[in-house]
Amino acid sequence: MPHEPPPELAALLNQQVVIDTDSAYVYIGRLKRVGADYLELVDVDVHDNGDSRSTKEHYAHEARRLGARANRKVTLVRLARVVSIAKLDDVIRF
Repeated sequence: MPHEPPPELAALLNQQVVIDTDSAYVYIGRLKRVGADYLELVDVDVHDNGDSRSTKEHYAHEARRLGARANRKVTLVRLARVVSIAKLDDVIRF
């Protein structure tokens, strides 16, 4: 039986999203599927903030301003590691 995502996540399907995790990684990509344990993203920019001087927030703002640069075709993000998820278009420019 397929997993039915909660309405809050279902509303984000096929949208470009920013996923912040409890690790150094931030993910920016199109949300394709919500599983029981994983979020499936396509055309994904996987960014290891540990390799950078900027913050995750700064990286999200830059991706909003300049566009995300995909470095993965498909990525699964474990839901247990997700701290927040938002549409990239909802990142406020300043």
